[in-house]
Amino acid sequence: MKNPISEEALAQIFLEARTYNGWLDKPVTDEQLRQVYNLMKWGPTSANSNPARFVFIRSQAGKERLRPALSAGNVDKTMVAPVTVIVAYDLQFHEKLLQLFPHKPAMRDLFASNAPLGEETARRNSSLQGAYLIIAARALGLDCGPMSGFDNAKLDAEFFPGGVVKSNFLCNIGYGDPSSFSARLPRLDFDDACTIL
Repeated sequence: MKNPISEEALAQIFLEARTYNGWLDKPVTDEQLRQVYNLMKWGPTSANSNPARFVFIRSQAGKERLRPALSAGNVDKTMVAPVTVIVAYDLQFHEKLLQLFPHKPAMRDLFASNAPLGEETARRNSSLQGAYLIIAARALGLDCGPMSGFDNAKLDAEFFPGGVVKSNFLCNIGYGDPSSFSARLPRLDFDDACTIL
């Protein structure tokens, strides 16, 4: 039997965690990014497909490449964030299935022969992996600011010109400025969102 994690941990990951729009001038290191990835990679995906691809943008030059694709409301906070992650998905994720799912080699051919199924699987599971990234970053003491306000086509043309990798969403990561968010917005109650059959 596993024990629930502590109330302190639950607060850090969910209950008191916020979406940050402002950032303290404190860097995030390569080692921290590796720790985030090496924790989040253990989250489950369909057929252990791991279709997400992550581009960690920290340099000013990288941010300037990203700027034209951002919605106006996301520019300033992204330019000052220590790291902006492009959470993307690889449409040819099936090419790694012989490594990731070796006990069922036919899975590679299933996705290779059915592009719509492959894209649906890649998009869904990269969304899961992006959520694991947020949870892992918070668990390791970092703050996050996920965003969907950007032009996917512009971003993909700049960062993924081959057309094999597609952007899903963006997430700023760093140490959040507590003055950068307003009062917490409500969430749906269990009875408004859930059914038990």
